[in-house]
Amino acid sequence: MFDERRAIRKAAGSKGDRVFRNADSPNELVILLEWDDLKKAREFAQSDDLKKAQERAGVSGKPEVYFLEDAEKPST
Repeated sequence: MFDERRAIRKAAGSKGDRVFRNADSPNELVILLEWDDLKKAREFAQSDDLKKAQERAGVSGKPEVYFLEDAEKPST
């Protein structure tokens, strides 16, 4: 399901992604998404489209979402 939605994320401003699986709990994932704009990332994270896609994918519970900045780059 995640890979199928790559074009939708890209259209919303996503510049790329990485998916990690917890070695001790394979059903637990950490997904890092890079965005061209923080506002677009926040809008996408709160979108009904994302919530519906998570439901279809069987996501249980409310995912934790963090907005991170590269510590090596000055913030804008």
